[in-house]
Amino acid sequence: MAHFSASKFPYRDINVKVASDSYIFTSPSSPNAPALVIDRPTGDVRLSEPSLQPGKRVTRVSSIAGILGIIQLRLDKYVVVINKVKPMGRLKGHTVYKILATDILPMRERQIHDPDEDTFINLLKTFLQQGPMYFSYSIDLTNSFQRQSQADTSKPLWMRTDDRFFFNRYLQSDLIDFRTVGSRGQPGPQPAVDPFILPCIFGMLEIKPTTFKNTPITMILISRRSRHRGGTRYFTRGVDEEGHAANYNETEQIVVLNDSSSGLSGYAGGSDMQSGKHDASAGQEMQIMSYVQTRGSVPTYWAEINSLRYVPKLQVRSTEAALSAAARHFEEQISIYGDNYLINLVNQKGRERGVKESYEKMVEALVSSPKERQEADRLTEEKFTVIQPSGRRQEFDRLHYVYFDYHSETKGLKMHKANALVEKLMADLDKQGYFRGVDMPADSDGKIDARSLQTSVMRTNCMDCLDRTNVVQSLFARHMLDRIFVEVGLMARGATFRDEDPAFEFLFRNIWADNADVVSCSYSGTGAMKTDVTRTGNRTKMGPLQDARVGITRYFLNNFMDGPRQDSYDLFLGSYQPGATNIGTGLVFVDRRPVLIQSVPYLLAFSIFIVLVGIFTKRAPDASVLPMRLFILFWSAVAAWCANFILGHGMLYVNWPKLNPKPFATEAYGEHYSKARKDALIGSFVARHERGLSTARYLNAEEGKKRIE
Repeated sequence: MAHFSASKFPYRDINVKVASDSYIFTSPSSPNAPALVIDRPTGDVRLSEPSLQPGKRVTRVSSIAGILGIIQLRLDKYVVVINKVKPMGRLKGHTVYKILATDILPMRERQIHDPDEDTFINLLKTFLQQGPMYFSYSIDLTNSFQRQSQADTSKPLWMRTDDRFFFNRYLQSDLIDFRTVGSRGQPGPQPAVDPFILPCIFGMLEIKPTTFKNTPITMILISRRSRHRGGTRYFTRGVDEEGHAANYNETEQIVVLNDSSSGLSGYAGGSDMQSGKHDASAGQEMQIMSYVQTRGSVPTYWAEINSLRYVPKLQVRSTEAALSAAARHFEEQISIYGDNYLINLVNQKGRERGVKESYEKMVEALVSSPKERQEADRLTEEKFTVIQPSGRRQEFDRLHYVYFDYHSETKGLKMHKANALVEKLMADLDKQGYFRGVDMPADSDGKIDARSLQTSVMRTNCMDCLDRTNVVQSLFARHMLDRIFVEVGLMARGATFRDEDPAFEFLFRNIWADNADVVSCSYSGTGAMKTDVTRTGNRTKMGPLQDARVGITRYFLNNFMDGPRQDSYDLFLGSYQPGATNIGTGLVFVDRRPVLIQSVPYLLAFSIFIVLVGIFTKRAPDASVLPMRLFILFWSAVAAWCANFILGHGMLYVNWPKLNPKPFATEAYGEHYSKARKDALIGSFVARHERGLSTARYLNAEEGKKRIE
């Protein structure tokens, strides 16, 4: 196979032949390329000459869009293939696809039915159905245009990826390991497997060919979700030991001029854009302007603990404990983006105050001789807090902390007041700049020639990094887009596209509101709040009602549905590996709470039903009223006791993640279990079920962790 030079890009067409002893993947458009063979039932990967394919009993041949990866579950290995995709548009001439349907192919012919294996497969299927994942065969979606302009285009596409956003990296690890070191039968690097490795991003991607003041442009928004510390709202907060922040997303807003791929006519660009030796041809060059922002959880150790109360209990650990983790986080951020402006939008009063203070202490601990400056106005004693280093002496002096009390400032539907933040940071935004590149049509590698670079980044957060964060990010994006349009000569200096082109303004608002909804859905399970502000520019009368509906939906999802959702993230991203963790233990997903505790919600539902039947059933005219009243009273008392028990022991009824139990959950669960054993009415019955003690629910995971360690 040495004569074959592997393609740098993934195959656009793959046929999979299903045989009793293997899965064989070939590309019809590259008939001389080696075939990828995955042996059954071992799951071993190898390459084979297409001409040497033996005449095995092939049961079916199907065409797929790509291989998402290979995963080992409790009993078997599976290949996840992409069956159905939808083109989302063209990015610099390269088509981008969204994954619509996948198939999970088992290694074993006959499936052994095991309840845990079935649950693992269902978790995987649910994740694949719900997760918005995108890929391209010919452009690297994991990297911003600025990073792409500095990439080594001689490498295969998957090797150029940004590891943070290569979302199916864990599923691709079998193929990547084989590519790097080979196998026992085929030792050494195996470059011929490169075209089978397809990197995907998870998040939001919209490509809108449009016009601005009759000039054709393409507007693109991409949010890439990090594969590190992935998960759901209350089960994934803060930062981990490696410095990965929860709900970390990089959002890139891109404007393309002279986009020949969209079939629209070209535009010459303003004179100040046509700099240097390309003056004459600049009118025909594709110009790419991109602006990047990040969002991520407050990078300290903190958690919110569900207990069925609408507002969960907040737990913030000391700054010292999280110092090395936060240092790792910001080392990476500074090395990738340069200076970081840390825009903190949490409330300065009430329960969020602890998170605000922990962030401020963290920044003060990192920067050398910090200078804190507070600004107040007549409404709030703390409108802005800025923590800056007094000089440039070390790496962390590239952190600039800016606090803005979003809720206090925008109270009473005064959303325009959030613009004060943009005004405050105007000089820093101007210095930050944006990436501007020119596509070189003569360059077969599609290399972008960088003309100017973005030199720093706005890292915005609120509690969830969803609703407030998105509104503020859209304000920064709007400011930068105004500047871009002025500098390419589409607008006069001082003008704003809000006034210049209402149709484009509408598109801009909606693309950012869509971004808010997608990022929010993957973390909280619902769309974002405050999207009326993003879509219309003002707080509408219906806005608070819509937010209340989202809040109530989130409450139910976060308490009763997010455990399995967190498990599906842990499974897909490899935070929990059933093959390595699960050896010789009992079932993982079995509910080990005593039957009595499990039955209380059912008893509550039954008693409410009986009370309603009692109230609405017609009585015979001569029937005595008293027995029915006593009957209703008795079942009302049962319902009241059940509701009181459930709320008093909420920890026992939250649907916790079962694969990687949270330490705070295990402790609090044990505490509530002890409380339930002391209950005046049923405590003695609960105590008899001593075997079903709380921690038994977490034993499998603990045993597995010990085994791995």
